[in-house]
Amino acid sequence: MNKFMSWLENSFAPKLQKITNTTWIVVIKDSLMQILPFILVGSIFCCLAIPWPSFWTPFGWTMSKISLMVAFLIPFNYCEKKRFRKQRLLAGITGLILFMILINPETAEEAGQGHALYGANGMFVAMAAGIVSGLVFGAFAKFSFFKEDSVIPDFVRQWFDALLPIALVVCAGWVLVDIIGLDIAGGIQKIFEPLGKIANTWYGMTLICFFYCFIYSMGISTWVLTPMAQPVKVQNIANNLALVAAGTATIENLSIFTETTMYTCYLWIGGIGATLSLVLLMNFSKSKELNALGKACLVPGIFNINEPVIFGAIAWNPYLMIPMWLQGIVLPLMTWIFTKVIPFAKIPRIQFEMWYCPYPISTWISTQGHIPSIIFVLIQFAVSALIWYPFFKAYEKTKLAEEAEADKAAK
Repeated sequence: MNKFMSWLENSFAPKLQKITNTTWIVVIKDSLMQILPFILVGSIFCCLAIPWPSFWTPFGWTMSKISLMVAFLIPFNYCEKKRFRKQRLLAGITGLILFMILINPETAEEAGQGHALYGANGMFVAMAAGIVSGLVFGAFAKFSFFKEDSVIPDFVRQWFDALLPIALVVCAGWVLVDIIGLDIAGGIQKIFEPLGKIANTWYGMTLICFFYCFIYSMGISTWVLTPMAQPVKVQNIANNLALVAAGTATIENLSIFTETTMYTCYLWIGGIGATLSLVLLMNFSKSKELNALGKACLVPGIFNINEPVIFGAIAWNPYLMIPMWLQGIVLPLMTWIFTKVIPFAKIPRIQFEMWYCPYPISTWISTQGHIPSIIFVLIQFAVSALIWYPFFKAYEKTKLAEEAEADKAAK
């Protein structure tokens, strides 16, 4: 175990941290996080649309337009990150135009507001368009038609200097899609289609959840997985909503790997790793340190904010890292079995992504008041406590010994 922990701390974690800090990972992560308010507002409209169907209209103007936002934000944030601030707005607009070219709207209605890929389904296409636009503008960031001592006003120089990257991006998209006839959007979707399918299997979902817990137990933010996981999750919930609207939703065809399932319905009670039960155990600990930490973490934990307990007790602590990894295996398997295999609990059929809503209130909202689902999440809470308990007691024993030794030395 010591050798394994040493390898994690000195080799694996530093390399993973290096990856998380690369420019494009940060840019894509930031861009996806910046659309989160629209997703949250969209989830409110989705819930309100159940009693009042007219709310599907504002839902369409929020959740159903997020790919348009991403196509703009990625090149904008890339230029901001690389300090090409003069080009950032034009780069963003160009990314948006390239995205429109790639999805190739065939009718005036699609060009206006009705194209299916404007929403979650077009997320990977939007990311590709944004990356291409950002790279082209980055390549021409220092190019200018004018000399440094030119008397041409600065804003006019910016107009002319932007002509070349804009023309290259637009013409390349036009030639490839309209003249050659390549279905680039369809090709991009097919590339990432297996990822969505794997995530909706019992082994794929469990592997992803385990990896969330694994890296978080080392103090590495799970936002690093956002560029790959978030587009799949929002596309899955969009597919679920479409199935429900068409009246064809079944246990078999509903996607389980969604933000709603993972963060507001079943899995992460108290935050990633289901840490609320651990916090409650700390509140009854005989160790002064653990008891104080538990009290400090209780209110954030109720609202599914677990950074205090992660960095205060779990990160790089072998006693508590292992049970956190087990949470990432046991809880998703339970969720799969009792929603897909034995349909006791309900797969959410609405979008509700307010992860800070306390359990089981969020479960009640996500499943539209389905009592068996509420019972199931309470069972999961008990199971998570059983996983934490023996490891916590072992850790508590070491802390009590340390405190007794400190008290003895103080006398």
